[in-house]
Amino acid sequence: MSYKKAFLTLVGLLSFGMASFAQRFEVGAHAGGSSYMGDLNQYNPIKISGIEAGAFVKLNFNPHLALGLHYNYGKVQGNDASSNNEQFRQRNLSFFTPLNEFSLLLDFNFFDMFAYNGRRRFTPFLFGGVGTVLFEPKAQYEGETYKLRLYNTEGQPKSYKSYALTFPIGAGTKYKLNDSWTLFTQVGFRIPLTDYIDDVSGLYPDPTVWTRNQGLSRALSDRSGEKTGIYIGDPGTQRGDFRKRDSYMFVGIGISYTFVSQKCFTF
Repeated sequence: MSYKKAFLTLVGLLSFGMASFAQRFEVGAHAGGSSYMGDLNQYNPIKISGIEAGAFVKLNFNPHLALGLHYNYGKVQGNDASSNNEQFRQRNLSFFTPLNEFSLLLDFNFFDMFAYNGRRRFTPFLFGGVGTVLFEPKAQYEGETYKLRLYNTEGQPKSYKSYALTFPIGAGTKYKLNDSWTLFTQVGFRIPLTDYIDDVSGLYPDPTVWTRNQGLSRALSDRSGEKTGIYIGDPGTQRGDFRKRDSYMFVGIGISYTFVSQKCFTF
């Protein structure tokens, strides 16, 4: 074989490999709603309390498995004053927080939608993985917004971290519009390793634990008497529930684009 033929053969192989890789590369975006389960919402996991939006880049290893880098933004909130539970209304705590999540997720498609001109256009899918979520619970008090983490509202010796490891799991459906564009819906449940998404976890503290901002820390810790003048947050009594972790959920619809560089879309 001449050098020219060998060179052309190598170029052809590289071009084929790059085309095959391009077929597997996918980008997408989605939007919807977010909810949270925790000390201020203990019983309704599908109570949407804010918006959600995200984007991803994904590598499809074969028609069924894909690995993606994902970014999700959400906002959740809770307010005891609007609760159906009388004890919660007496407690009168509230919070809101943005959620910025970065994750690595593995997808599993039940059906092969990617064959060129294939008959299947629909598949359910599952996903799971690991990530990091950044949060910063805040509350309105006397017309001002306060970052609750900075006021040690449960008498912690130091502020809890504003980030946590999180484990997303979920399911959805995909519908192929054509060889490149796909519509999808998904519901994703998150299990972060923290109980402070809402700044509430354990017990009301002894006020003497605060060495600075004592008045403001105490006011943000126990807000039960703001309307009645009767405060129920006695030191050592329960402020939160007995669950060890809060959780949150994103639900939405989206669209993705798969880069197809040749007619035979095979893996």
